Amino acid sequence: MSRMVQCVKLGKEAEGLDKAPYMGELGKKIFENISKEAWQLWLRQQTMIINEYRLSPIDPRARKMIEAEMEKFFFGEGSELPQGFKPQS
Repeated sequence: MSRMVQCVKLGKEAEGLDKAPYMGELGKKIFENISKEAWQLWLRQQTMIINEYRLSPIDPRARKMIEAEMEKFFFGEGSELPQGFKPQS
C-alpha cells in the first residue's frame, strides 16, 4: 500500500514519496509533507530554473539557489519564474 501524506503544496492528501528526494533536513521535510505529484511539479520548475539561469547543479552557489527556490516552492510563497521567461508556444 502506498504511503499517504497531507501534501502542503497541493493542500490535499496524496501519495507520498518512496524515499527522501533530497539530503538533510530539507529532504526530510519534503519526504514528510510533499506528495509525488507535487514533487513532479517541482522537477519541471527546477529544470526551467537550471536552464533559464544556466546553472550547474555541481556549483555550490547554484545548489544554494536551487535549494532556496525549492524551499519557497514547497513551503513559502512559491518559486518565481525567471525574469524575462517566456514559455515556448
